[in-house]
Amino acid sequence: MASEPEKLVKKHAALTHSDMMRVTSHVQREAGEWIVNTLMLDGYDVPFRYKRKKLYKNLKGQRVNLTYYPTSENIAGIQMEIMNVVRIKIA
Repeated sequence: MASEPEKLVKKHAALTHSDMMRVTSHVQREAGEWIVNTLMLDGYDVPFRYKRKKLYKNLKGQRVNLTYYPTSENIAGIQMEIMNVVRIKIA
């Protein structure tokens, strides 16, 4: 029987699943009625983002399992790559 991340990745080809990723930075900020969470991971120069309705505990130093897909965002006229997190779970 396949796990939930395996089912998601099989259903959507653009998704990537990674296990045991160490969080080096975790920032939360309000954007309307959402809280935007931005993670920086050990060994990656790209921010990983997800939204929640409420504040989340600080994940700095934790290991997490992530399911995400790459996208880009225009910030101050510069095209930047970001990763949109679909599923996050503490490992």
